[in-house]
Amino acid sequence: MAGELAPGAAKLGIRGTVAMDEGYAFFHRFPDRRVDEADIADRAPGLAEFIDAACGRYNFGRRPIAIGFSNGAIMAAALLLTHPSLLAAAVLFRPLSPFSHDLPHRLDRTPVLIVDGNRDGRRSPGDGLRLAGRLAGAGALVTHHVLPVGHSITAEDRRIASGWLQVIIR
Repeated sequence: MAGELAPGAAKLGIRGTVAMDEGYAFFHRFPDRRVDEADIADRAPGLAEFIDAACGRYNFGRRPIAIGFSNGAIMAAALLLTHPSLLAAAVLFRPLSPFSHDLPHRLDRTPVLIVDGNRDGRRSPGDGLRLAGRLAGAGALVTHHVLPVGHSITAEDRRIASGWLQVIIR
């Protein structure tokens, strides 16, 4: 998807390390599907360090833009909130707030796109809006869209993200 959304940009694909549901995630969840905030807080520094080192190793000329879906979007939001100088921007598909409280870090006008689905059975109504408010309150420049879709990424998600990124990458 990164190639479609930002052709020509350097890309770094990262997989979470938590084996889960026939795949991998960036953090654990409780049996009732709530995020494990302590696990996110414990894992975020290591992921931030890995991203920073990889950007140096591969000579990225600028800070990266995160593109995350679901669990990956939640972890990208956690990186924004805990390591505010790491990312240049973020595209978050179907996120929710990684933390139930505000953090003291300030995002210096970091652009963030949040795209929710109002028929998403894996999210509670308003999850994305609450995250948008938390990020905006921390100083991010948040653009928030709600589409009439479920949890999967659609062509409309891609269209919105591509147009938003074209403006951000300039």
